[in-house]
Amino acid sequence: MAAKEQRSFSVSSISQLPEEDGSYYWDTSPFTAESHADKDMLCCHSVQDSLLSSDSRFTAYRGVLNWIIILLILTHAHFFLENFIQHGFLVDLRKVLEHLIEDNYSWPSIHLLLAANMFVLGALLLEKYQENGTLSLSKGHCLHLGNLGLMTLFPVIIILNNQSISTGGALFCTWTYSILGLKLYSYQETNRWYRLGPASVLVWDLYYFLLAPTLCYQREYPHTPRIRINKVLQRMLEMVILAQIMVGIVQQWIEPIFQRSENYFSRMDITTRVEQLVGLAAPVHFLCLLFFFLLHSYLNFSAELLCFGDRHFYRDWWNATTLKTFWKNWNVPLEKWSHRHIYTPLVEKGVSPLKAELLVFLMSAALCECVVALPLHNCHLWIFLVMVFELLVDIFLGRYFRGNYGNGLVWLCLLLGPPLAVMTYFHDHYISLHHPC
Repeated sequence: MAAKEQRSFSVSSISQLPEEDGSYYWDTSPFTAESHADKDMLCCHSVQDSLLSSDSRFTAYRGVLNWIIILLILTHAHFFLENFIQHGFLVDLRKVLEHLIEDNYSWPSIHLLLAANMFVLGALLLEKYQENGTLSLSKGHCLHLGNLGLMTLFPVIIILNNQSISTGGALFCTWTYSILGLKLYSYQETNRWYRLGPASVLVWDLYYFLLAPTLCYQREYPHTPRIRINKVLQRMLEMVILAQIMVGIVQQWIEPIFQRSENYFSRMDITTRVEQLVGLAAPVHFLCLLFFFLLHSYLNFSAELLCFGDRHFYRDWWNATTLKTFWKNWNVPLEKWSHRHIYTPLVEKGVSPLKAELLVFLMSAALCECVVALPLHNCHLWIFLVMVFELLVDIFLGRYFRGNYGNGLVWLCLLLGPPLAVMTYFHDHYISLHHPC
């Protein structure tokens, strides 16, 4: 009997059940886990990966993100508190107003901006002469390019030779002339593609395009039915608040770092350079993010005033998994202009798409270098070289960093890339003003 029970134990599930007389017997009937009432208690294991392993395909990291955000807030709150204890309250809007006065209210940068109308009216007259048949299309195209060339050289000569223009005024003028050049090129190129009737070449049509938040000219734009005053006021309030915060970060956080330095960035040893860049990384990154939000508010503000319907100014660049995707997504108006007026014509002329993309990227890098270096009277090609370095990173490392890892690489390049290169220019400019050799 014992041997039989032993054999039953090996092939059956055994339980001791009570008899009616109080004694017990062994139940050797076979059963499976599915037939048991509490089968989940019997079978609590299955084949599965750990959530944090790459094979689990787990993506719900919202709690981890909240934890990181809280840590960042606490860490930077400590930095702000330490900065305030060490330097006191440094934000002073009067310095900004004094900087805007520019040479006893003469405002040379305003005069430089008004002078840009000469080139705008020149482009308009050239279009009218071509429409009337007074000017041939080939000569008109050459004169348009000459007008654009003069418009490019004009602010360069004025800024380099007129020392009364403030740094902020020079930056704004360079930025404005760069945008104006892209717009006028699109204006003449688009009109060359399709000849408009004389009634279509109007002053208000051109100036609407110049004021609209787009770089690509076309005959008609999508419009919204009316101006929403509440949206206009909201965007104005956003711009005022964001500008105040940006001024506070510069005066309270960045300027004290500049004050501790007495040498140009190019003359520092490698240890000091790294220390300066690490100290500037966080405030410069915050400044760039605030500038993006300021640009978002301004573009929507101008679109609302002009009833401009296409307000797709950027894509979800923060989710970009490659640097190439980021460059295409963060500035949609510039990406549309580059694709329409540079990339597509090059491809149509037989240039390979890869080479055309490379030329577009190098043009963008050179434009960024000029917009920053010219007003600061200093050119080291740092911005251009950093952007080229990021291109190499995307080519050689992009294949190994995919998904979340690729997005992490993009954010790392944004933290340590062009924004820091831009700030090194401002650092050397600050040193030239306060510690001249």
